Amino acid sequence: MVMGNSHMAMNRTNKLAVIASHCQDSQFLYPSKSWRGGDGGEDASSSGDGKYELLSVANNLIAEEMRNIMSKTEVRGNSTDTLLAGSLAKALCYIHRVSKDMEVGREIKSRILVIKAAEDCALQYMNFMNVIFAAQKQNILIDACVLDSESGLLQQACDITGGLYLKIPKKIALAQYLLWVFLPDSDQRSQLLLPPPVHVDYRAACFCHRNLIEIGYVCSVCLSIFCNFSPICTTCETVFKIPLPHMVKAKKKKLKTST
Repeated sequence: MVMGNSHMAMNRTNKLAVIASHCQDSQFLYPSKSWRGGDGGEDASSSGDGKYELLSVANNLIAEEMRNIMSKTEVRGNSTDTLLAGSLAKALCYIHRVSKDMEVGREIKSRILVIKAAEDCALQYMNFMNVIFAAQKQNILIDACVLDSESGLLQQACDITGGLYLKIPKKIALAQYLLWVFLPDSDQRSQLLLPPPVHVDYRAACFCHRNLIEIGYVCSVCLSIFCNFSPICTTCETVFKIPLPHMVKAKKKKLKTST
């Protein structure tokens, strides 16, 4: 909330969207379905403490939606995978809709910040990479603030789109890192002393087992990646011609003529 409030307070034309991603679904926290362009109900007019009304509405809606998600979500097992690719796709769709509603001649500079505490899921590799390249085509930066283990997928996303990747060393300082590293836009970042870029893990996930691999086999037709060789591509069903070793013909022995 501190990050969102600071972003909207930087400029009155700034817009904010917050999406929650968990193991079963991804949904908007703000703006939510119950909020329509400033219709925040009784909270919209509650400015007795001198707070900017829009910030008060956003904080209340985000907190309410978070409580609803936590009460409806069923935790199964110890898996921490989230539907991150779906959340990023929703963010791109929202940005596209906002840009379409802009006046003619006005442009919007959009960026996506991912605050991640879950582990990577190789099953989402294809969808994730499609979202990354879609963001790159639309000139949308993807930043990543990682709280737990390193994320190779987000490293690739930040490197491809020109965003920042940071695994914070201390979770207690999360708000400080958000305001220092991720709040400034791309133009302001060039004037700041930011953490050095990390080494990007560009391993790809195989299509057969969804495991991250360093060396594999690539289909020359559909570019699918496999960890083991197969004479038939399971994606496009292309049959590969396997070169057979040349058979060396045995030399015929010359018959010795008797004299």
